[in-house]
Amino acid sequence: MRPLTGSRPKVMIPVASRPMMEHLIGVVRDAGITTIAIVVGYHEDAVRNHFGNGSNLGVTITYIRQKEQRGTGDALLSAESRIHDRFLLLNGDMLLKKEDISAILTGNAPCMAVYSSDHPGDYGLVTLSHTMISSLAEKTKKSGSNLINAGMYLLDPDIFPFLHTVGSSPRGEIELTDALEHYIKEGRLSSHQLSYWCDMGNPWDLLAANEAMLADCCTDTSNAVIEQGVTISGSLIAGSGTVIHAGTYIEGNCIIGSNCRIGPHAYIRGSTSIGDFCHIGHATEIKNSIIMNNTNVPHFSYVGDSIIGSNCNLGAGTKIANLRHDKKTIHIGGTDTRLRKLGAIIGDNVLFGINCSVNVGTVIGNGCLFAPHSYIDGMYEDNMSMRR
Repeated sequence: MRPLTGSRPKVMIPVASRPMMEHLIGVVRDAGITTIAIVVGYHEDAVRNHFGNGSNLGVTITYIRQKEQRGTGDALLSAESRIHDRFLLLNGDMLLKKEDISAILTGNAPCMAVYSSDHPGDYGLVTLSHTMISSLAEKTKKSGSNLINAGMYLLDPDIFPFLHTVGSSPRGEIELTDALEHYIKEGRLSSHQLSYWCDMGNPWDLLAANEAMLADCCTDTSNAVIEQGVTISGSLIAGSGTVIHAGTYIEGNCIIGSNCRIGPHAYIRGSTSIGDFCHIGHATEIKNSIIMNNTNVPHFSYVGDSIIGSNCNLGAGTKIANLRHDKKTIHIGGTDTRLRKLGAIIGDNVLFGINCSVNVGTVIGNGCLFAPHSYIDGMYEDNMSMRR
């Protein structure tokens, strides 16, 4: 997920203006679970400071520190002393529906959630014998199944003796799936097929997640200032202190944070999420994008199908392209995103001069600087500078 995880843990990347894990905690709570332990490590203070003890979300949260990030099995082992009964284990970087969580809780442990994917080779491939899991294979190109490991498990303390016996995987980690093989050999690992699952393994996955989370939003602009001459079509959430100036056209569903300045004459298109303290200037168009806190996109700019980090500034007249002329899918770093429309992935603290042109599928690291009239294409490491 770099460069977006350069200054924040993955689970704190915003989707619909809230950290992705906040959405997950919300559906877990709505399914009836209110006691939650979060395993933390990388940039753990961001997680602790945001969620606190969980009271603001109606849950009780405790934290378990994983000293080294040595895999999913090691993360679970770090929680062993806290677990004495059946429990639900979730990856923190996905979106689920309450109904699926409620359904798996009615079954018996051990159980693993599976999901039908049109590109299963990107995930852990699962095969079934009736409803029991008969095999697991991590990120294999083998065919024969379109079911994947969805990263939700109903388990009990019996898993821990198996975890203690597995060694390190070829990548030097303790893998939860290696421990689950004991259950598979015994014919004891059942499956639960999810009706909905949204994984965020790559930066561009955030756009689909953002669209999904905004699909059900209801209009709330009660604390914003909306001048006469603003047109709003569809649902819009706008935070306190935000001013939307005359001539601006907003196509829902969109969310705009607090203390933002929008317009005049801006065009905000559907499935766009704008963070707090942002400025979207005159005659600027934003389409299907995530823009994080304290970022400015001033006048005469265009941002399409992009993710822009915090504290960025696009010079006036900057354009981010989002469609190849040949209409083929867009590749990033040799990976086919399977998307025909994708702009740029931009980290934090990136500054653009005026009239920059950013090509489709560009990835820009944190702290980069670009001179006016730059043509920007490809992948840029952190703190690179294009000066004239």
